[in-house]
Amino acid sequence: MYENNFPTKRYKITLDFIQEHISKEEKILDLGVTNPFSKILQEEGYKVFNTQGEDLDTNTKVVQAKDYDVVTAFQIFEHMVAPFNVLKDIKATKLVASVPLKLWFASAYRSKTDMWDRHYHEFEDWQFDWLLEKSGWKIIDGKKFTGTVKGIGFRPILRKFVPRFYLVYAER
Repeated sequence: MYENNFPTKRYKITLDFIQEHISKEEKILDLGVTNPFSKILQEEGYKVFNTQGEDLDTNTKVVQAKDYDVVTAFQIFEHMVAPFNVLKDIKATKLVASVPLKLWFASAYRSKTDMWDRHYHEFEDWQFDWLLEKSGWKIIDGKKFTGTVKGIGFRPILRKFVPRFYLVYAER
């Protein structure tokens, strides 16, 4: 089902992780606008609702709703100046989130054309764990994995072996 969507590898790993921890009866609030992965979750039978693009650094009202069992946040927190605020305000009791890991051999991503498509943070795993714990979450499971690799050269070779993403399941 997700074979034709980029990035296939990340989607498959994330879907498998969700299926391991989240039941299809639970209501999910996915942080971020509707995207290819939230559509995959819906096609798989999950009840997924997306935020509408509000600035979650300054407006956390959407996550304060008690209507959701799970909040998902895939590749969102690195774009925020203060992810602690939204993490602290989530009323759902389960969280599945992924972030890019900081790579010693590559700078943080920054689009030259899109002001919002920039990484304010790229985390080391311990930093993301600490952020979650400090905002009231208990980490139940985590997984690090590499991304899809394109190109040739030193960095693409390193990217085949050095984990790029960190996926976490946490509860309150």
